[in-house]
Amino acid sequence: MCGLSSKPASERNTEALAKTDMKKTWSTLLVLCLLAAPPALQAQFTYATNGGAITLTGSTGAGGAVVISNFVTSIGSNAFYNCSNLTSVTIPNSVTSIGDVAFDLCTSLTSVTIPGSVTNLGDGAFQACLNLTAINVNTNNAAYMSVAGVLFNRSQTALIEYPAGKVGTSYTIPNSVTSIGNGAFADGLPASVTIPNSVTNIGGDAFLGCTRLTSVTIPNGVTSIGSNAFCLCTSLTSAYFTANPPTVGVTVFLYDSLATIFYLPGTTGWSNTFAGRPAVLWNPLIQAGGTNFGVKNNQFGFTITGTNNFTLVVEACTNLASPVWVPLTTNTLVNGSYHFSEPFQPSSPARFYGLGLP
Repeated sequence: MCGLSSKPASERNTEALAKTDMKKTWSTLLVLCLLAAPPALQAQFTYATNGGAITLTGSTGAGGAVVISNFVTSIGSNAFYNCSNLTSVTIPNSVTSIGDVAFDLCTSLTSVTIPGSVTNLGDGAFQACLNLTAINVNTNNAAYMSVAGVLFNRSQTALIEYPAGKVGTSYTIPNSVTSIGNGAFADGLPASVTIPNSVTNIGGDAFLGCTRLTSVTIPNGVTSIGSNAFCLCTSLTSAYFTANPPTVGVTVFLYDSLATIFYLPGTTGWSNTFAGRPAVLWNPLIQAGGTNFGVKNNQFGFTITGTNNFTLVVEACTNLASPVWVPLTTNTLVNGSYHFSEPFQPSSPARFYGLGLP
């Protein structure tokens, strides 16, 4: 069901009703709300009450911009499910909770403002909102933060909420996040996601159906990955693990027929397959010698060798005591080899090179 808020006059009537008797049954509230709504608008809300708390449980009617009335204390699960004409929603300071898949499939939704009063965000609250490019969050609220359109809850398990849209966008999850929740990015369109070492768990269905995701790096801190976490990521070609294998279900990479698992030298517990996909040692090396090493024609270069078709990043820094590695280029080892070169920099006191995961 989907809908709009009523016009200001009818909204005031509904708010006055709620203030005079907060314990009326949800059915009575619904009838009076319907009577107050102008016939041409054809927009209706349903509510449920529990003591003084009022939950918006559903909506029916036209789309557009919705301003939720300030007597509402929570938005229930599925409340705006499949409201395909909803373009924006403003949530008042009275709301403390947004339920599971509350705005799922609101495909025309472009902006959402969430106040600092919200302390609970349900799984997949904005799942499959294909045109939602940002969620605006009151940054004074210590429980939530918004970074590049990713909303996360720093309390409890730090659930990630991803507004599915912004095609081709790369997302960096903040270091304060410790767990990626079930279905957090499901059916989203990120081109890449950077997961910090603070994350210890990736929930089930976390990246289910992320068809634009081509590679992912699983950091040292991750010890478990839930079932179907990367299932149906049909463009996924590389999953890089930087530590020993975590605990996973066999369906983690289900239907990811292009995916190869890469693990680093020095790690243990790996075999030639992992979670149903081929597993390969990531082994590119810089050849510090040979005819292609050193300064030639005012270019400094070297050859990198490794397994055929490996993709890697050449990085550089100027101080190993406090290194800041800057990516220079991303390349694939064709026939197991790649020659890197850049202009010689004689004015630099030192320059160090390294190879990183893409």
